[in-house]
Amino acid sequence: MPCVSRKMAAPMLRRLCRVPQSLVWLRGSRAVRPGARGMLVAPRARGLFKEFFPESGTKTELPELFDRRRAGSSPQTVYCGFDPTGDSLHVGHLLTLLGLFHFQRAGHNVIALVGGSTALLGDPSGRTKGREALSAECVRANAHALRRGLEALAANHARLFADGRPWGSFTVLDNAAWFQKQHLVDFLATVGGHFRMGTLLSRLSVQSRLKSPEGMSLAEFFYQVLQAYDFYYLFQHYGCRVQLGGSDQLGNIMSGYEFIHKLTGEDVFGITVPLITSTTGAKLGKSAGNAVWLNREKTSPFELYQFFVRQQDDSVERYLKLFTFLPLPEIDHIMQLHVKEPEKRVAQKRLAAEVTKLVHGQEGLDSAKRCTQALYHSSIEALEVMSDQELKELFKEASFSELVLDPGTSVIDTCRKANAIPDGPRGYRMITEGGVSINHRQVTNPESVLVIGQHILKNGLSLLKIGKRNFYIIKWLQL
Repeated sequence: MPCVSRKMAAPMLRRLCRVPQSLVWLRGSRAVRPGARGMLVAPRARGLFKEFFPESGTKTELPELFDRRRAGSSPQTVYCGFDPTGDSLHVGHLLTLLGLFHFQRAGHNVIALVGGSTALLGDPSGRTKGREALSAECVRANAHALRRGLEALAANHARLFADGRPWGSFTVLDNAAWFQKQHLVDFLATVGGHFRMGTLLSRLSVQSRLKSPEGMSLAEFFYQVLQAYDFYYLFQHYGCRVQLGGSDQLGNIMSGYEFIHKLTGEDVFGITVPLITSTTGAKLGKSAGNAVWLNREKTSPFELYQFFVRQQDDSVERYLKLFTFLPLPEIDHIMQLHVKEPEKRVAQKRLAAEVTKLVHGQEGLDSAKRCTQALYHSSIEALEVMSDQELKELFKEASFSELVLDPGTSVIDTCRKANAIPDGPRGYRMITEGGVSINHRQVTNPESVLVIGQHILKNGLSLLKIGKRNFYIIKWLQL
């Protein structure tokens, strides 16, 4: 078999799979009509889209690409990557997902790409030191969990936020599907020759790491090459011309643009969304230790809801624009109400409701509101309809006990069986001195017998509180 020169590598890559002509958008094939701004205007007005690359093409070419009003225009494809370095998405991922959803709502097709292979290397962008290496088994499990999370969010979006317009498709892929078929030497021979070391070294993410005490591993350095190949693969197979990512991904997006343009002569584009930070300015995420997870087992609907309810007044309007699909005039109206009575936190509650519904569905939002009523408004009615799961989520640090209700069981019997008070006179005094409540009602008679419907709720549960912060959940058996 004759040897293949490096000059022949580009034609070989292009022949791997041709882009169907129906998906090809030819630059300059049609002049942009005055006022043909397409779907980019609304997300940009909301502050969702931060940077466009290359900047020279965004004034005419990118708006034309997404202008569905043009005769014969076809839906475009946009992708965003999510590396499975953890087993759940978090709030830091939400903005790129919202960006994908805005494209989908405008009739374009979107791809959420799980980095089942790239997660093994670790993205150095925005990091001061290397990620802790993950085993292949761990990455596979995380990738499976992320796929489920992405599909659940897409399903909630389609079910609860439909607006009557025809939407594009939402597809979840894993780059392990193509990288696992690659052989290292073949990949370097056909792909590696198209990247220049000077350009790769000039990226800000690389420069900052090279100057750090820890330096940068070859695996991390090679990450941008694999992400660039992802973009190329999706361009070839799906006609994908736009990559969406956080603002820390601009260097990786640029590598993909240069690789595709060099191989095909076609233009592709990158769009970034702003990074969401904590009040201290730290990026929200797993690595920073401040992640608010989208998986219910890690962050409950109540905790997610409260995270947004607690947002400061000076950021809530921006977050309403970024994290919800509410029309801008409606957001203006909400803010007018908020300014009149800020203590009611109308804007924060609406923000929290919209995000919780997107992430956990209507059931999750209802659960978050029940937990809020039970904890902050001492609502017996809310406690009575709460499930065991909701109580455990609400009182994560609480002890959970299953007890048999014997005839004549008293308050002090209950407290002692739940190991909530010390034995002897001290425990007795804690009750008589008002330090104990059951279902938000103070009890001061240690010998009083438990009453079903008062001390024991209709769902067979009792919420025992000792002092101000110590909770005990009791599930009664054989009622």
